[in-house]
Amino acid sequence: MIKLIVGLGNPGRQYEKTRHNAGFWFLEGLGNSFSASWSFESRFEGEVSNIQVAAEKVKLLKPQTFMNLSGRSVGKLCRYYKIEVENILVVHDELDFEPGVVRLKKSGGHAGHNGLKDIVANLGSKDFYRLRVGIGRPKGQQKVTDYVLSEPSREDKSIILNSFVPVFSEIESIVKGDFEKVMARLHNPDALK
Repeated sequence: MIKLIVGLGNPGRQYEKTRHNAGFWFLEGLGNSFSASWSFESRFEGEVSNIQVAAEKVKLLKPQTFMNLSGRSVGKLCRYYKIEVENILVVHDELDFEPGVVRLKKSGGHAGHNGLKDIVANLGSKDFYRLRVGIGRPKGQQKVTDYVLSEPSREDKSIILNSFVPVFSEIESIVKGDFEKVMARLHNPDALK
């Protein structure tokens, strides 16, 4: 059962179109499909919204602490609402996948992703669910930092946003905890046809 969906990104207009904000893009799209309204809550250092998926109330959180301190915001909200680690889904950009690829998994390392690293540190556990949104790797000599903080091409951005659509259609199953079935469908696109 998922009670909190966290989208990772950096606050501020200079970052809103960058690859590192794929988690924010996902939550904004999900929120739009539920006509969600967002409000900044200083006690959680984040933008928060509430949606109802089937009969379940689900919180959405966009930490406003900057990526490297995302865990501070997640930890404050989870402690306040007593949300357990296994009831959290974190949506983040993933260098290891090309644009258009999304993968759901539970637990695992942070693979150098500073947002995940800080969440693990603040929650004292890595046993939350992750939705990994493919953004691809930099070509040539470009540094990873420069790459994730730059804008994707219009084509890549469109591919990334379109990759959310199958996930949105599975959100009820995700919230209910039917992860194996969802993974089977999401990870095998032919099954969705």
